[in-house]
Amino acid sequence: MSSRRLPSMLLLVCLLLVSPLLAAAQDARLAAVLDEAAALAPLRTVIVARNGTVLAERGYHGASPARPANIKSASKSVVSALVGIAIERGLLEGVDQPIAPLLADRLPEAPDPRMAQVTIGHLLSMQAGLRPTSGRQYGAWVAQRDWVRAALAQPFVDAPGGGMLYSTGSTHLLSAILVQVSGKPTLQLAREWLEPQAGFSIASWDRDPQGIHFGGNQMAMTPRSLLAFGELYRNHGRSAAGAQLVPGTWIAQSWQPRTRSIYTGDGYGYGWFARRVGGHEVRYAWGHGGQMLFIVPTLALTVVMTSDERTPAGSGHLADLLVLLERIVATQAA
Repeated sequence: MSSRRLPSMLLLVCLLLVSPLLAAAQDARLAAVLDEAAALAPLRTVIVARNGTVLAERGYHGASPARPANIKSASKSVVSALVGIAIERGLLEGVDQPIAPLLADRLPEAPDPRMAQVTIGHLLSMQAGLRPTSGRQYGAWVAQRDWVRAALAQPFVDAPGGGMLYSTGSTHLLSAILVQVSGKPTLQLAREWLEPQAGFSIASWDRDPQGIHFGGNQMAMTPRSLLAFGELYRNHGRSAAGAQLVPGTWIAQSWQPRTRSIYTGDGYGYGWFARRVGGHEVRYAWGHGGQMLFIVPTLALTVVMTSDERTPAGSGHLADLLVLLERIVATQAA
């Protein structure tokens, strides 16, 4: 044997011996972080996966990753995926397509001229300019007999394309548009277009008085299903079996920040928030109470967290979850 080959072989042997030890140390650090997470009273589940392999999953306070949870506004990211697929299939022209002709029969009489400027992209990025139907206006909005008409009847408080105005009414309009252009319920589209991803399934999804599935809220799935959706995005739209379900170009568009959240200052694209955590770029879906889907592309990491949906906004729980994510990232980045 050549003496020149000896050092490289020794290096290979060392790597083979050390790698399992490093992996075991990572697993131990992650387990310790997740043990300590039990102190977060609203937290219900955490799943951590890397390169498509689940490293750990936990249920807290009687919850289970196998039981459906209401993912609240994290469902806006699912609606965004459906819009991207509809564009790729030619059902929609693109993000610059005006919405008024698509919803002409639901517009108010003598609509504000600015309505003609509102596009699919504006609804996705929360830049429609219409007064939000979330927050203090939410209860009054869902008490209406026609949610689509009520969302379109909101007064303009900014120009289309202006600042972020977080509004579930905007994503509900997208659900109505998907029904209009496809002739199918939004839930059926989700099942046809996304359920080829192994493990993805929507357990239930509320509807409005006209039977339109609630775009951007009240969607239930297991945390494992939410992980499968995240893995689809982490893998550039390809399913675990290799099928291209969501266009990779759409994911890149969706993850490009176009405005900033008035709540956190984080960037916001098409149904996805953006921030840096532990020195890494993160894209995430966020639902009320702490329903979270985090993707850390540089680490091939997908993390799901669900929480008690009754946790009030402003409780500080979101900040706790971001700290938890940072600690999880640190276990994998070391």
